Amino acid sequence: MKTKILLVSWLAALGLAGPLASQAQGLSVWNNKQCAVVLTYDDAIDADLDRVVPALDSARLRGTFYLIGSSPVVARRLPEWRRAAQRGHELGNHAMFHPCDGSLPGRGFVTPDNDLSKYTVNRAVSEIRANNTLLAAIDGKATRTFAYPCGDRQIGGVYFYDQLKPDFVAARGVMPGLQTAAQVDLSNVQCYAINGQDGTYLVNLVKQAEQSHTLLVFLFHGVGGGHSLNVSLPAHRQLLRYLQANEQRIWVAPMVEVAEKIKQAQPAGAAQK
Repeated sequence: MKTKILLVSWLAALGLAGPLASQAQGLSVWNNKQCAVVLTYDDAIDADLDRVVPALDSARLRGTFYLIGSSPVVARRLPEWRRAAQRGHELGNHAMFHPCDGSLPGRGFVTPDNDLSKYTVNRAVSEIRANNTLLAAIDGKATRTFAYPCGDRQIGGVYFYDQLKPDFVAARGVMPGLQTAAQVDLSNVQCYAINGQDGTYLVNLVKQAEQSHTLLVFLFHGVGGGHSLNVSLPAHRQLLRYLQANEQRIWVAPMVEVAEKIKQAQPAGAAQK
């Protein structure tokens, strides 16, 4: 912190306290690297444990896995999730039953039991907190992040996450964007949902983040199959290789670690929607 203050003061003395000082302060949030990249994987599916975790471990990278508490893959492979957490991967909260708003267009897949539009806010909050209890029993951690199922944030016009802010460091949304630490809304962190794009597209997103010194969050489901939303193994492998080869410039960490740094950097009471 002292080094950062001295650097900003030095830039100010040179009349460069504007963009250069802002950039220096921004890069300190990303562990003094050019940008931050977060790899997130949703829904607790077999591909996460069969292909993703081994690939990340091989590349010495850590990711965030957003688990649906009721997923049979959680119950059936609980020891493997625990080992993944022990190796530094985050087990994030993706709700107990993954409720989505069935009243929206294109939501024919939503069942009556898991229709968020039929939920009360208290029910949604209680189920998410119950999933936190389950996740804590797996990894022993009290700090983690949340991901909105289907990106749905409201029940009857009420932002239900408002009641959950004390329970999480941040919540990941589904809207795309590259943002500086100051721009990030920790109640709705932007990300790029990947479905069929090739490795060049993924790497180019990272290069854009490097050039703009911003946060880049990837949202994956299937990797090499296992989900209707999918990225190929070669594309995923190309991304991991680029991140590993450029680790001096790119900070790759689980969402909870990046969000904690952003929270520390933002002024108290930063506006969130």
